[in-house]
Amino acid sequence: MVLVLALLLPVVAAAETRTLPVPPAMPERPPPAPMAEPPAQTPGSVTGRPLPRFASLRASEINLRAGPGTRFPVEWTYTRAGLPVEIVREFDTWRRIRDMDGVEGWVQQARLAPRRTFLVRGGAQTLRRSPDDAAAAVAQLAPGVIGTIRRCEAASAWCEVAVGGARGFLRREAMWGVYPGEEVR
Repeated sequence: MVLVLALLLPVVAAAETRTLPVPPAMPERPPPAPMAEPPAQTPGSVTGRPLPRFASLRASEINLRAGPGTRFPVEWTYTRAGLPVEIVREFDTWRRIRDMDGVEGWVQQARLAPRRTFLVRGGAQTLRRSPDDAAAAVAQLAPGVIGTIRRCEAASAWCEVAVGGARGFLRREAMWGVYPGEEVR
């Protein structure tokens, strides 16, 4: 049984059809180049946690501001809960984030969740039953689909992920939300 998970398509399972909530359509953009190596990390000035690091958006409506405070103008409003973002700076209760397209701005820390998610990039990607290109397909993931990272071994090119009730393995290069060589548990 193979599931098809897409931004604009329902989930299809053999002869049965289930519909999951459909995220809003994303504009066509070329996928960013994969990272060749993990970025150099430094401790954050507020939390002491490594920067940069990944987090996810906690709510479906989050304002991205020009500076760290409510007096700064809103430059963008994100409308996808679970979207992975990179935290690149810290100031008081504010975090400067970067999205997959390289857009940066400030959000309140309470609007971010430590839950590790990923965004499918490039073309359609195959979720596999085991970490092997020859393994059985579990689902086809369309570009822009968001899922949860369950674990990644540091030395592996694959991560175990979950998307819309399906669980399997996806190549790191097919997703945005994890660094090369990063271990996620």
